[in-house]
Order: sequence, then C-alpha cells, then structure tokens
Amino acid sequence: MDSYNYDKTNSPIPSQAGYTAETSVNGYTMGVGALSSPSDIFHAGRLFWIADTGNDRIIVTINDFSKSLVIDSFTRPDGTQTSLKSPTGVFVSDYIYIADSGNSRIIIADSMGNIVNEITKPDSVIYDSNKTFVPQKVLADSNGNIYVALNNITSGVALFSADCEFRGFFGADRVNRTSDALRDYLAFLFVSDSKRSRRTRSIPTGIANFDIDGDFIFTCSPSSVRKLNPSGDDIFASKNAVFGDFKPVYDTSGYNIPSADIVDLDVSADDYINCLDRTTGRIFQYDSEGNLIFIMGGEGKQSGLFQQACAVESADGRIYVLDSMKNSITVFAETEFGRIVHQANDLCNGGYYEESLELWQKVLEMDGNYNHAYEGLASAYLQKGEYEKSMHYAELSYSQEIYDKAYEGFRHDFVKSHFGLIFSGIILSVVLLKKMRKKNE
Repeated sequence: MDSYNYDKTNSPIPSQAGYTAETSVNGYTMGVGALSSPSDIFHAGRLFWIADTGNDRIIVTINDFSKSLVIDSFTRPDGTQTSLKSPTGVFVSDYIYIADSGNSRIIIADSMGNIVNEITKPDSVIYDSNKTFVPQKVLADSNGNIYVALNNITSGVALFSADCEFRGFFGADRVNRTSDALRDYLAFLFVSDSKRSRRTRSIPTGIANFDIDGDFIFTCSPSSVRKLNPSGDDIFASKNAVFGDFKPVYDTSGYNIPSADIVDLDVSADDYINCLDRTTGRIFQYDSEGNLIFIMGGEGKQSGLFQQACAVESADGRIYVLDSMKNSITVFAETEFGRIVHQANDLCNGGYYEESLELWQKVLEMDGNYNHAYEGLASAYLQKGEYEKSMHYAELSYSQEIYDKAYEGFRHDFVKSHFGLIFSGIILSVVLLKKMRKKNE
C-alpha cells in the first residue's frame, strides 16, 4: 500500500512517506551463509546482534553488515563449552544476555564469551511449578536487574536481580478497581468508534516483547503498548492511545478483518517508539507522548514489504526490520519530509514552540493532509498566547484539549482588555434597573 496516515476523523488518507526502504541485507551479505528463522535484532555501540534461531547461533555484525562474527557456543566457568539451541532474544550492555530458548535458560556472558551466570526455571512458590521456563526475550536495566519475557506467562515478565535471584513478576495487566472501571466505562462511551473498537479488554495477556529507555520499560502484547515506570504503572493508560491501525485499511474484501499483533517495539535514541505489527507487516512510529508520526512497511515480497516481520530496531536515524520468512533485514532511511517532521516535533516537545512554527508550516506545504502538523501549530500558538490562531488549528486537528485551553486564554484576554467597557456596561445596567423599579413604584 502507498504511504498513508490518519486525518482528524481517524480515517486513513494518503501521506508523504517519512521513511523509505533503502536496502535489504541477508546472511550472504554478512558473509555467514543463509539465516534461518531469525527472531531478534539488537544494536549496541557500532554492532548489530542477531538471534539466528534456526541455525542455533548469534550473528554479530558491524553497522554496514560488511564484517560479521558467528557465536554458537560459550565457555562455562569450568572451561567446558556449551552450545546454543534456538536462541530467540539477545540484549547487550555490560554483559551479553541471550534467551537460549531451546535450552530453557538465560545465558549471561562477558565480551570474551565466558559465562558469568545462568538463569533457569525459578524454584519459588511465586512461580507455578507446572509452568515450563521458555524464555523468549531478555533485557537488563542500569542496576543489572534482568527482565525475561516468557511464552506461557500472563502475569508479566519474570524479574531477576543482578545476581540472578528471582524477584517475582513485573508489568502484569492489572484488574481495575470498581472506581477505575466505572471511570474507564464512562470515558469509553465518548471515544470515537475506531478507538472503541481497538480498546483492549481487561483480561491479562502475555507480554510479547519489550524495550528499555532510562527508567521506563515499554512492553507490547498483541493489541497494546505500555510505558511502565519503576512501580509498574502504565504512563500511557490515561492517554487513551491507540497503537496500530485505527481501522483495517489493509482489508479490501470486507470479510476478513485481522486483529493487530504487535510483536516488537523499539525506543530510539531520540525517544520515538517504533511498533511492529506482524499481522500487517507495518511499522507504526509514535513520539514520546504516543502521537502517531509515521507508518511504513506492509505485506508482500517486494522491497520494503514483509512476509513475516518479527523484530524492529533503530540506529543512527534508520529503522531495521527483521523478517523471519525472508531471512533478511530491511533498512529504512529517513526522507526529507521525515527529517522536517521530526525536527518540528522535537522542538515542540522540548518546549521550543516558537522555533517549531516555521517548520510545521513547511510540513503542511509538503503535505496538507498531515494532521499532526495542525496540532503542532495549535500547541505552538497556544504557548505564544495567540489564542485565536491556536483555536483555529486546534479545530482543524480536532484537538479538543488544546482548543479548550486556547478558548480559556482567549476569554481571559478579552475580559482583561475590555474590562472598562464591561464594567461600564454593568454599572449602566444597574442604573437602568433602579430607574425602572422607581418608575414601576
């Protein structure tokens, strides 16, 4: 499908592309032979780490994929070797963390390939002994705490301390209290049909994947994305944000309406959230506030399209998407339109509203359908105190919250600038009322 976005009524419309497919690479490009059902890609420093699941190995390659290294085994503390079996996740910080699914363990190794620790099925009353331990994805925070996504657990991700002690589960969907449920129900009555159709049910679902950005952990399940603070509270919960397509624009038959299946997400260095929907093969990019910025990708065999998109990563302004059926990585590069939108959005979110005005206007010159630009102009004029202009652009973008704030500012300024006239009118009205009363007496 051609590049599209959504208008103020949440209907899909043609739009300028923020990214275009620049190239595609495979195992032969990297000099390691054919990949087989790869399932994860991670960028650290100047290296990409790829979980080549079907080949029981990890591929390490430099940024341009021209030089690569194969890792298929690690050294135990006693000096013996242990091989990987169907690795499905990789994360690198101070150590190398690998979700070695086929061996039901997490490997923690140093840069020389020496295992410093392993995580296996917890022996704890908190962990159901009837459940298997098949780690799918892994990450670690700045304190060394380790988070593991499991394929058969709906109570959140398993949390381990830096010394690999099981601490319980983190980020489970929470059952609403009665008051919260009532509040959500009332809010549900007033949202648009498209958003109502995408609201998730209050049933816990397993976490498919995650990423970390500072103190926040972003998680995705088939139809939701959450931004969790250290206490496990979802920052996006109050925003009524919708992730993925508002409507099944990819369906033309009228009979088949596939559900979203968000299998991976990535938080870029400049705080953009890239969400990968396996059902449509599309990548949906949002800013840190959950505003939709760009949509790219799709289903198909051509360049820029996918047969089984499974993982997304970003680095140096580019977006990398792994396809487990094509056994390849597609590289998306930012367009000139994308660069201007990102620059305007970054200025606005950073509080530099006046500096963003010219850029937002330029965005609309390039694409008059780009709804987020109208919202950006409304926010910018609101901060400048030009309330009538803010109300105009807020109305164009259906931004009720911005419109209400602009109207409040407009009303305050009107009363302030016309106070003398208003006061005189009140005095005149009082005098006339007194005269009328005397006349009636």
